[in-house]
Amino acid sequence: MKLPFNTPNLTSVSHHVTQAERAHYMGAQGAVLWFTGLSASGKSSLAMALEAHLLRSGYACYTLDGDNVRKGLNANLGFSEEDRTENIRRVSEVAALFADAGMICITAFISPYREGRARARAAASNTSFHEIYIAADLATCEKRDPKGLYRKARAREILDFTGIDAPYEPPLNPDLVIDTANQTFEQSLSQLVEYVVEHIPVRTAR
Repeated sequence: MKLPFNTPNLTSVSHHVTQAERAHYMGAQGAVLWFTGLSASGKSSLAMALEAHLLRSGYACYTLDGDNVRKGLNANLGFSEEDRTENIRRVSEVAALFADAGMICITAFISPYREGRARARAAASNTSFHEIYIAADLATCEKRDPKGLYRKARAREILDFTGIDAPYEPPLNPDLVIDTANQTFEQSLSQLVEYVVEHIPVRTAR
């Protein structure tokens, strides 16, 4: 999406705090954990459970969830390809700001397009970005269907629904794959916790 304004008169303002200092005070390096996958794959449930576990373990952490963000920051966006692209662009920038502030930002968004996820990674290039594929096939997700969205999409009550009449592009080289179709919720959460502890260890006491 083309941004509405040119910005030739803007000048970036430097912070007086380094990332090393932020890591010292926050307890760990900031990072973005980007969950992607079909609706009903388990993204939101795992994101919220992981957030709670990490907070209790000493991490500064916050989750940006797709439905929550669309009720506020992105309430003016629909579900066209253009609006979905803008939805992910905005979330990418917000997540990068959280990470720059020294927090772990977990995002739970379908984020169906590889290009959008690549832009999210680029936005967080000053910290660390982890693309995590919450992998469940369409048949599994349709069987779960906790919100009844697949049923509505099949009945044409919802149009442009990802996996039905809108595409989902699976990650080609994700940093982590969580196979929620073939393992329990507890196993998936444990796998996520182990990954975070290995890649983003708590470095100092706050």
